[in-house]
Amino acid sequence: MAFADLNLTVANVTLARGSRTLAEGVSFAARGGELTLLAGPNGTGKTTLLRAIAGLTPVQAGRIELSLGGAAAEAVGPACHWLGHLDGVRRMDTVLAQTQFWARFWGARADVAQSALVRVGLAALAPLPARALSAGQRRRLALARLLIAPRPVWLLDEPTGGLDVGGRELLGALMAEHLSAGGAIIAASHEPLPLSARRTLRFAALDSARVSP
Repeated sequence: MAFADLNLTVANVTLARGSRTLAEGVSFAARGGELTLLAGPNGTGKTTLLRAIAGLTPVQAGRIELSLGGAAAEAVGPACHWLGHLDGVRRMDTVLAQTQFWARFWGARADVAQSALVRVGLAALAPLPARALSAGQRRRLALARLLIAPRPVWLLDEPTGGLDVGGRELLGALMAEHLSAGGAIIAASHEPLPLSARRTLRFAALDSARVSP
């Protein structure tokens, strides 16, 4: 699926966890075809920003807006795929059952579940319960969610965690395909990503520095 004229704007956002302010004045624009990397120490607001864009965490100030094809989206969250550092995999369910559930949940065709497993290299493991998978295989299963229901914005939190060399190459290929289709990716990672970022937004503790491009 191609995404036309995507623009995501984060304007003067303040992020907090509980009563603690993590970052202030966070501003940048992400456009279709671009990868933005969030870099910095733990606890400085990277994951909180991703969750805020996904609509899972409220911002304390500022705004987050998205336009597609020249039209403003009513809400940003439904246009995003959130892939957290936890895989979100039900260990008792089979690999295929989980992808089939995601397909039903998002209203995708039933055959999309199987094709997604083929793409992430797990088709042969489809009958197995997820508890039988390695950490890297569970991460591949989580990646399958990105393929089942295409969404214009991918929010990736430590996406390379648990992946071997082949898994990282797969992730890089999926990211490149998404960007080529006009999608945008915003990723937080302490490890090198398998694709070069268009921009890097650096986070630091508020008592030492502000968020800066």
